[in-house]
Amino acid sequence: MAENITVTILTKNSEKHLKECLEALELFDEIVVLDNGSTDDTIRIAGSFPNVRIFKHEFIGFGPLKVLAARNASHDWVLSIDSDEIVTRELVEEIRALRLEKKTVYAIRRDNYYNRSKIIGCGWENDWVNRLFNRQEAGFNTKLVHESLELKNEICVKRLHNPIKHYTFDNASHLIKKMEHYSTLWAEDHKGKKTSSPLKAVSRGMFTFFKSYILQRGLLSGYSGMVISVSNANGAFYNLN
Repeated sequence: MAENITVTILTKNSEKHLKECLEALELFDEIVVLDNGSTDDTIRIAGSFPNVRIFKHEFIGFGPLKVLAARNASHDWVLSIDSDEIVTRELVEEIRALRLEKKTVYAIRRDNYYNRSKIIGCGWENDWVNRLFNRQEAGFNTKLVHESLELKNEICVKRLHNPIKHYTFDNASHLIKKMEHYSTLWAEDHKGKKTSSPLKAVSRGMFTFFKSYILQRGLLSGYSGMVISVSNANGAFYNLN
């Protein structure tokens, strides 16, 4: 069924993982790359693949960009992949063997990596994301960040067996920079809404660190688990409304 599916990918300065990402998708006949201002080698890398169609648009938020990418697809079935995600060969074969059901959205488990090491703990395990859908029946919402598919009542979700490799962060600096960017977008999304008190924000941040590092076994990942838990706590502190 791969010939009936368009893969969509958002990019911005994504050269680090993009070649590996696109090579894993070579059996799909169409990949829509929607770039929002890359200044590195992203466009050249994407253009070197014969099944890639490149579009450009300014950054308007992750949700709106994913909506736009799906509109540019030639097929109604859309597989949404991030530029730092690698679809495993087993997952490609599983998707190609599917009898796609229009009223179904297919969820995929992400194995999350920090500095190329798989993280078990910190709440990063059992990370299921809805990614394969028919655009006539489902689509992304327009949140600037933490976007997700909006599902109608009659839509069911089926989980696939094989995972995606997600290379989330390379180091602490990358993690903090990305967290700050997401926090800014989250604040813009929630502008004018009721805010939390300082006490609630501090309490939420402290509890999130304890949950991530102790209850969710982040301490078993050593320094990486510590950095991830601190980042989770910072995100909870700034994003509590």
